[in-house]
Amino acid sequence: MKTVLFLKSALATLAVAPLLLSMPAQAQAPSPAVAAAVADKTRPEKDTQQDAIRRPAELIAFANIKPGDVVMDVWPGGGYWSRVFSTLVGPKGKVYAYVPAEITGFKSDPLALAKAIPAEPGHGNVEAISYPAAEQPQSDMFNKVDVVWTFENYHDLYDSFMKGADVNAFNQAVFKRLKPGGYYIIVDHAAVAGTGLKHTEDLHRIDLATVKAEVQKAGFVLDGESSVLAIPGDDHLLKVFDPAVRGKTDRFVLRFKKPSR
Repeated sequence: MKTVLFLKSALATLAVAPLLLSMPAQAQAPSPAVAAAVADKTRPEKDTQQDAIRRPAELIAFANIKPGDVVMDVWPGGGYWSRVFSTLVGPKGKVYAYVPAEITGFKSDPLALAKAIPAEPGHGNVEAISYPAAEQPQSDMFNKVDVVWTFENYHDLYDSFMKGADVNAFNQAVFKRLKPGGYYIIVDHAAVAGTGLKHTEDLHRIDLATVKAEVQKAGFVLDGESSVLAIPGDDHLLKVFDPAVRGKTDRFVLRFKKPSR
């Protein structure tokens, strides 16, 4: 009888194991350093007002960013993430605010915005850089970065204003810049499963499976997936700027790792 019960228990465990492995990782508790960086009183109000929908403490904890790290913030926009990363990595760390050359002509002048961050008190470890999205790194940038981060902008690599940028080459360049064991974090608006790249420009959404396949093709291993920004009720056929869903879109969070060998 004991043997039968043991076999039933073992079979039940084997049946559940694949489900557990496929479940997205949940939010993990931020370290004191991460919590302090997010709670920094010098952060602009325009940044802190977005904390409720961006969940910075949980996301940065998931990204495994720590003091002393070198981080590349892809498409930094107004500098929300660059500032938090700057405070977190501290004087021994470095933040590259990377603006793709293809968007430097925007009316908002993204490169000027990135260049203004290092002049702010406490953010002298930030450096604004710009080059074409598909450009491969020079020898001095190989294996230099601990974390490459892109928040709600991966889909934009496919927009017409990117002038046909080679996304596969972009991912390969990210791979080369990262240290062995480094992380590539992608957060983006979810599209209807199976739609691939169909809605990258009109709805500003991208299919989760497509992103996974593209990044893994560049040599990365999928290391984690978080549901901290998941919104089950989001209509994936609505544009992300639609008032009905703006700030409440279903977003996936992926952590890819560059193999150590």
